[in-house]
Amino acid sequence: MTGPKAPKDPTAKGSSFYICRQKAVAGNPTPDGRGIQFIYLDGERLTTFAKMVGNITDETMLKNLTTAEGFLNMVAGIGVTVEADEQDQLIDFAFQMYGKTDPGNSGNTIRVSCKPDGMEQIIWLDDYEWNDDNAVVGQMRFEFEKAERLATVDVKLYLREGFTAPEQEERVSIDVEGEAYQAILKRSLMNLGNYARVKKVIDRAKKGEEVTIAFIGGSITQGAGAVPIHLKSYAYQTWEKFKAAFGENVKLIKAGVGGTPSEFGMIRFERDVLREGKVKPDLIVIEFSVNDEGDETKGLCYESLVRKCLALSEDTAVILIHAVFAGDWNLEERLGPVGFRYEVPMVSVRQGVVSQFYLKPETGRVLTKSQFFYDVYHPTNMGHAIMSDCLMYLMKQIDQAPAMEDGNWREKEPVFGTYFENVQLVDKSWKSNLLRDLNPGSFTEVDTELQYVEMDDQIKPVPEFPNNWQHVSGTEPFTVKITCKGLLIVSKDSGSVDSGKAKVLVDGREVLTLDPRAVGWTHCTPQIILQEEKAAEHLIEVKMLPEDADKKLTILGFGVIV
Repeated sequence: MTGPKAPKDPTAKGSSFYICRQKAVAGNPTPDGRGIQFIYLDGERLTTFAKMVGNITDETMLKNLTTAEGFLNMVAGIGVTVEADEQDQLIDFAFQMYGKTDPGNSGNTIRVSCKPDGMEQIIWLDDYEWNDDNAVVGQMRFEFEKAERLATVDVKLYLREGFTAPEQEERVSIDVEGEAYQAILKRSLMNLGNYARVKKVIDRAKKGEEVTIAFIGGSITQGAGAVPIHLKSYAYQTWEKFKAAFGENVKLIKAGVGGTPSEFGMIRFERDVLREGKVKPDLIVIEFSVNDEGDETKGLCYESLVRKCLALSEDTAVILIHAVFAGDWNLEERLGPVGFRYEVPMVSVRQGVVSQFYLKPETGRVLTKSQFFYDVYHPTNMGHAIMSDCLMYLMKQIDQAPAMEDGNWREKEPVFGTYFENVQLVDKSWKSNLLRDLNPGSFTEVDTELQYVEMDDQIKPVPEFPNNWQHVSGTEPFTVKITCKGLLIVSKDSGSVDSGKAKVLVDGREVLTLDPRAVGWTHCTPQIILQEEKAAEHLIEVKMLPEDADKKLTILGFGVIV
């Protein structure tokens, strides 16, 4: 092959910094057989990437990243490098602005095809026309021709004249056998507690008896940030390591749902963990420490879920794991007292990893934030591996500890209370007299555009709440009578502009307004609409606002306390 006779002079690249570096991505399946990896950049995500991956500290530069206008004024180009074992493919890189009018559709999207050969491709932003409706940098996507293919990517932002990025830090390999790594695991052991139940599960596994480990939590438990999501989540890795350490006859239940707190976890527990009574887990790991800011009870629902798990049988073991966000934040100060009160073994990932982030490699740092975090909220494969190693460290300490008698957790005074301990999920599939005189009104459709999650060890996602009541058009309210003392309504959030609001009334009294667009993406939201001391019959009504009579809203189900 010969080159051009007069090669074009290279474009001056200018100063630059990474927002993704050696990040693993995977083609998660889509209905058309392709695969897509979404990397969201809105909110604080892009600025966090800039800080933890690109080492950006300049406040002006960080502020520029928070708006589309500031981004375009500062960034000249986007450098994309893709590497993959399968060279017989092109992987599309898409970069999307969210719009002011319709966030998901009215902003610009630019797209290029990349060969996965490790060669950087630079997208110069001045080569494109940018409309005035762009609000913020929204997301980037890597789109594969076939699902379940893997790649490693770098994404770098090249700056315009007048902006300078600091020198990019070299990545160092992670010594998982070294003393500093072992110190992470030791620090993560937050509470050994009364480990009698966990030790019994381990002993049964070592004897070859069948045991089931279940995990319930938010997006981290679902596997967000892990690539591929179904094989590299901390839940899957813990399951694999548990089998290797204690016995192969072990089953996995993974029930993580992104963006949801324990308030939602307690409602779906029987369905997603117990599989409607078909499964009885021997060990349940609960992870909600970074999701429960959205729990309107501020701890009561979390404690109710813990008690619900402990009450399954005298042998059901529970472990609490407190994950961490890139801002060094979690809610273990609020939720940890529940574990201490019931003497439940606990792991704190925050206590394990955060302090070493701020050390130099020569003084004990094992890995950087960019090596642990996939984005602002979720771990990388390495981060998930560390979470699983923290859990395994706890269980190995229990395995080596002497036998002990189980305590009587029911005698303990609750930290927050027990109100929601016996909450039941009710949706359109419910076959009992708990719901009476139900009239769906104009909520007669079934919504299929739902939040989907990967369960257990499967890559194919399954819908949350497929048995629902959807309003598409009309003015007739949804009405039902329920005898209960407490009630939560679960509705679908959506970023779609054709979503409308509805008022919820209990016994004719307006208690809240459902606003599907408040969150901005498709997921499930539980909200308390009734909380009393004694059960009584109540009339529940859901009415679309008059101006939204021709818009969509979905009632996913109810959480009922009788």
